[in-house]
Amino acid sequence: MQKLLPRPLSNPPKHSFSYFFSHSVSKTTYDPPFSPISKPPKPKPKPPDPTPNRNPTPIKSSLPFDFRHSYSETDLTLEPIGFREPKRFSPFGPGRLDREWTGTSAPVRDEVDSCLVEEERIRVLGDPLTEDEIEELVEKYRHSDCARQINLGKNGVTHNMLDDIHNHWKRAEAEKSGGKIIYRHINILILYRGRNYDPQNRPVIPLLLWKPYAPIYPKLVKNVADGLTFKETKEMRNRGLHSPALMKLTRNGVYVNVVARVREAFETEEVIRLDCTHVGTSDCKRIGVKLRDLAPCVPILFKDEQIILWRGKRDQERNSDISDANEKSLGTYLLDRLLVDSVAWKSHCC
Repeated sequence: MQKLLPRPLSNPPKHSFSYFFSHSVSKTTYDPPFSPISKPPKPKPKPPDPTPNRNPTPIKSSLPFDFRHSYSETDLTLEPIGFREPKRFSPFGPGRLDREWTGTSAPVRDEVDSCLVEEERIRVLGDPLTEDEIEELVEKYRHSDCARQINLGKNGVTHNMLDDIHNHWKRAEAEKSGGKIIYRHINILILYRGRNYDPQNRPVIPLLLWKPYAPIYPKLVKNVADGLTFKETKEMRNRGLHSPALMKLTRNGVYVNVVARVREAFETEEVIRLDCTHVGTSDCKRIGVKLRDLAPCVPILFKDEQIILWRGKRDQERNSDISDANEKSLGTYLLDRLLVDSVAWKSHCC
């Protein structure tokens, strides 16, 4: 019996299991566990264009006014004395606009016919709104929960804001910036786009890619005020610093009554002080420039966030043109320069 039983293998041959399995199972049906899933090959990236378009076709805009970063915070009569960046760096991008950048603006090339501008504006606005229509639009868009609005910042009406206005006008007849003013209360303007406004034929508005550096202008406050001697100027400044503040201005406040208060104070006072604590030095100077043109008056000192204003000589001639230009409403200012329908202007300029 012992002779018939095979002896167990003490040292089985190597790879006997793999040899047996490879011969017993077909290679086509064998699928070992946890086999890697084959992924589709990634598409090869396209090779870069050996001849990139370094000279793109410049955009031609038919808007009949000079392009600036800000249209309400710039005095067109004041020439800069220097620039903080070369004029060749246009904020519209290299080769993207058919106008040259002068350091402060991109002037219009073709002459503008003011009669055609006014005719096209009247056509787009159409018939005047009735009182019921105005009341309906005001009630719809004047509330604070209305999303159809554009907030005006420290830079005032900027160039890119013009494009935002037209984007809002695609879906709403009125909003809180741009167009014909139909409602005005404190710091809210509701403006109407016009009965015949066509969003499909909106004007071409090239966007500013970055905010240009502000040019260097002459000093706002002179060492000696015009019409005074050095001793009189120093005395005026000391009087202003030690006088009670006419009013206190807060940061990001609404200064709707400042001009009227300053004009009223100058009826009896020769120099006044405005307390602008926590407002900031740059904002103090902005306020001083506005009061200089609107009151009008002469800023003689900015110190420790205090504004000292001198009313000037009583017999001094007032510049009514500058005052009227600054007191223009925002909507009228834009409508004089912004064409809401560019069909006629394209045919006129091309």
